Amino acid sequence: MELIEQLLFGSSSSGGGEVAHSVVLLALVITIGIILGKIKILGVSLGVTGILFVGIAFSYFGMKIDEHLMHFLKEFGLILFVYSIGLQVGPGFFSSFRKGGITLNKLAVLVVALGVATTVVLYYATGLSMTTMVGVMSGAVTNTPGLGAAQQAFSDLHVGSDAPDIATGYAVAYPLGVVGAILTLLSLRYLLRIDVQREEEAAGLGTDALKDFTTRRLSVEISNPAVEGKSIVAIRDLALRDFVVSRICHPGKTPELAAAATTVHGGDRILLVTAPKDVEALVALLGREVDSEPMVLDKTMISRRILITKPELNGKTLAELRVRSTYGVTITRINRLGIDLVASGDLQLQIGDQVTVVGPELSVTHAERLFGNSLKRLNHPNLIPIFIGIALGVLLGSISFWIPGIPQPVKLGLAGGPLIVAILIGRYGPRYKLVTYTTMSANLMLREVGISLFLAGVGLGAGEEFVPTLLAGGYVWIAYGAAITIIPLLLAGLFGRFYYKLNYYTLIGVLSGASTNPPALAYSTEQTATDAPSVGYAMVYPLSMFLRVLAAQLLILIFA
Repeated sequence: MELIEQLLFGSSSSGGGEVAHSVVLLALVITIGIILGKIKILGVSLGVTGILFVGIAFSYFGMKIDEHLMHFLKEFGLILFVYSIGLQVGPGFFSSFRKGGITLNKLAVLVVALGVATTVVLYYATGLSMTTMVGVMSGAVTNTPGLGAAQQAFSDLHVGSDAPDIATGYAVAYPLGVVGAILTLLSLRYLLRIDVQREEEAAGLGTDALKDFTTRRLSVEISNPAVEGKSIVAIRDLALRDFVVSRICHPGKTPELAAAATTVHGGDRILLVTAPKDVEALVALLGREVDSEPMVLDKTMISRRILITKPELNGKTLAELRVRSTYGVTITRINRLGIDLVASGDLQLQIGDQVTVVGPELSVTHAERLFGNSLKRLNHPNLIPIFIGIALGVLLGSISFWIPGIPQPVKLGLAGGPLIVAILIGRYGPRYKLVTYTTMSANLMLREVGISLFLAGVGLGAGEEFVPTLLAGGYVWIAYGAAITIIPLLLAGLFGRFYYKLNYYTLIGVLSGASTNPPALAYSTEQTATDAPSVGYAMVYPLSMFLRVLAAQLLILIFA
């Protein structure tokens, strides 16, 4: 019995006993928290945030770990968490600012700005401290990195001191942050009088802002005399559009692969891949759209998705590989992080990309050896970019800089610094032959370990203040959190629909991403068979995450 008491409540008799106590306590908090997070009430669960509530409960009943050890584990967990997020979103971060992505990210910025504005209004209206309001804001949008950034900013500002009310506000607002976001998305469906069937069809065609981030395959019969006898590369220069012709079928013959030098004549049928926004212009230039099934179902050609796993291909362009002349196959599209890209010659490949290869089966098999297609190879972790990136991120986060109007120097901190470095390494690493790819399972493991350590540390440090704060009127914070959740989503949803003319399924994906709210995304994807919510979420999530981390720090530095 004495041994159990020492492990749970600690003992100062020996250093080894204190370490054993800390490890056991952390393990119990994380284990019980994860179990609690899996329990669903009305289809909604706490997820990994259950660890925070269990840590609060343990701390309230006197079970704590050494303050210095807890501080280290909390900060190191936060670094692992935000760095793994940055590596994941880095490859798609800058590509999300293409034409259609700018529209979606403008809407995401509006959601973040409205959330910050609502927080500031409530700060002045209620008289609560800004530390409390930032905690409530982070919980209302389920943004754990924002919580970490706020605590780090406060600690830097007050020389190592913590503000327990940040974690308390987060914990109080989090549950309704999940439920409120989902209910708001559901309310928009009725407020906007959405015709589900018509929206589903439109989402499948990619006719709104997502037209820059999807591809469409179509068959066209050549009938325009202006392109008679021209090569495909000449037509591409004439059209000023990106497209790939995978197959051509001359009248009365079987389909064959098309090359850049292949010439087209009246009556020829070509199968091409392009962005939805370019379909109308290309059909008008070439002739008329026809049924693509006869060419797609032809047994002499196959189409296969191949995974790029060879490090030596990292950063190479499609033009450099010369797969058409060397292997007799054509690459039509590339899938990167769930987004389809037209296979233009200047597109740089990255480890983990999936390329769609078309050609005779034997040729496709030979091309497969070029790309690797070995999941076993990807399972090997690349640790050097991770730890070099973390070191650089901490260095960047420690640099102070001044922003006009703010009395204190600003630091990106242990949340912002590693996040920015990870995004940059994830995006530009392949250009310098740096392999930054990690499998989704490895990235998720790194992320979950980090966030578990962080939330356990936060909970164990905030428990003493949690219950007294609630009894003293802290339950009202739930209403403040609901306002921060619902008002921005509702206003931005109406704006996105009426001003940007966004498809409903694209819209709810963007709103989920702008709220950095995975449960809301899960709800959104369940509403449609299309990828519109997932693509919309992926387009705005990186910028939204960065802005929310930055906003949490700035509010603390300006008002706290």
